[in-house]
Amino acid sequence: MANELSVDVRKRHAGGPEITAALRLPLGMHSVMVLFGPSGAGKTTVLRLIAGLDTPDSGSIRCGDEVWYDGARATSRINMAPQHRRVGYLSQDYALFPHLTVRGNVAYGAHGWAVDGLLARFGLSELADRHPRQLSGGQLQRVALARALAAHPRLLLLDEPLSALDAPTRLRMRGDLRQLLAGVQMPAIVVTHDRTEALALGDSIAIMIDGKLRQAGAVESVFDCPVDADVAAAVGVETICPARVVWRSAGLVTVEIAHARLVAVDIGDPSTDVFACIRAESVTIERNPSGNPTSARNHLPARIVSVIPEGPLARVTLDCGFRLNAIVTRQSEEEMRLREGELVTAVVKATSIRIVPRG
Repeated sequence: MANELSVDVRKRHAGGPEITAALRLPLGMHSVMVLFGPSGAGKTTVLRLIAGLDTPDSGSIRCGDEVWYDGARATSRINMAPQHRRVGYLSQDYALFPHLTVRGNVAYGAHGWAVDGLLARFGLSELADRHPRQLSGGQLQRVALARALAAHPRLLLLDEPLSALDAPTRLRMRGDLRQLLAGVQMPAIVVTHDRTEALALGDSIAIMIDGKLRQAGAVESVFDCPVDADVAAAVGVETICPARVVWRSAGLVTVEIAHARLVAVDIGDPSTDVFACIRAESVTIERNPSGNPTSARNHLPARIVSVIPEGPLARVTLDCGFRLNAIVTRQSEEEMRLREGELVTAVVKATSIRIVPRG
C-alpha cells in the first residue's frame, strides 16, 4: 500500500541469532505500534534498520512511495541515508547534547518549526535555559521527544523511552507519553519489554522472540489470543500446561492435564497435544463453594502451595494436580484466610482458557 510503512528484513549479527521481521504500519494518521518482547529479542535492531542506522542483510523497507532499502539485487542495492528518511529517533538514553541548553537541543535541526512553539507544546518553556544535567528524567524525555519532532519527521521511532526513569516517574510518564504521541498526530513505533507499557501505549503490537516476529495485531487481540506457548509466556500468561484433547463438542473442547479435566473454547485447530494457557487474574478462589450455579464450567479442588504478597494484591500458587496461579486482593486473602496447605476450589471460565497447539 502507498500509505504505509512496509518492513520485511533479515539481519544477522556476529555470534547472535538472525533477526527476521515483517510488519506494516499505516501512515498519515496517529497509530502507535509497540515492538514487544524480552531483552535480546532483536527489537532495537529492527528499529535501527528502519531508521537507517544499521543495514539489513536482505529484504526491503518502503515508506509510502519511497524505497528506503531494497537488497534484492546486490549490484543495485538501494539504501537511503538516515537523514533522507525523515525519521525521528529517540534512543534509550535520549542522547541529548550536554553542552547545549534545552532550547539549543530542540533547535538543533528544527527546520521550519518555531522553537518557542515546540517548547510550549511540551511544557518546556520555563526550562529553556537549563542544561540536561539540571533536568529530571521526565523532563529529559520531553526534551528528547521535542527534538525528535523538530525535524518534521514522518515517523517516530522510540527505543525503550521509559527505561531510563525511576519506577514512580515511569508510572507517571506512561500516561503523559500516550497523550504526547496522540497530540502530535504522527505514526510511531515504540520498543518495550514491559507489558504494562505495551498495553498503555500501543494501538497494535508485534511480538519478537529469539530474533523472529511471532505475532502481530491489535494489542488486546494478541494479549488475549496468543498463537503459541512462547507468545503466551511473553505477554504474561502465568499458567502454561501441556494438555491432551479428549473431547470436542459444540464449540468447546475438553482437555486433560495430569488427572484434571478442563473445558475451554475450541479454537478449531485439530491438534490433540496442546497447551492450556490461563492468566492468573482469570482464576477465582472459593473457600466454601456456595453451590449456587455460575457461568464458570471449571471447578477444581486445589491445595494452596504458597501465598506471596505483591503490594495490594497477593499471588496464590495452587496445586490442582498441576500448578495453577491466581491473583487476589490482599483483602480477599485475609477474608478467606488463604494459607499454605489449605484446601480451596479454583474456578475458571471456559472462555478464560486459551488452547494453543503444542510444537
